[in-house]
Amino acid sequence: MQLKTLTPNVMVEDVNQTIEFYRDVLGFQVNVTVPDTGQFDWASMKRDSVELMFQARSSLSSEIPAYADLPIGGALTFFIQMEGLQELYDRLKGKITIVQDLHTTFYGMREFAIRDCNGYVLTFAEAV
Repeated sequence: MQLKTLTPNVMVEDVNQTIEFYRDVLGFQVNVTVPDTGQFDWASMKRDSVELMFQARSSLSSEIPAYADLPIGGALTFFIQMEGLQELYDRLKGKITIVQDLHTTFYGMREFAIRDCNGYVLTFAEAV
């Protein structure tokens, strides 16, 4: 047995708004949407080797009813290793919510964390 990839499917209220945030603020590109146009129920987005999927609460809870009343943006964080951390930090500072300022960790990473338009936290990190 071998695990090959992990691509989170993240519940959001508005897939179109989420696409705008990830595209315009973080530079992701849309891979595919359902439906092809209009108000989307689901989207796959990618930047470099990081891929995320976003699914509207209404769509996801119709597939998995247990999701209907769960909060969006809860206690989930995404840890994204990258190169060019300072450049990204400088570009984002003052434009979006930074929940953890740029710092060096005990485990040898320089990192900062932001909150996306849904309340999810993304930590961007680079090896020192």
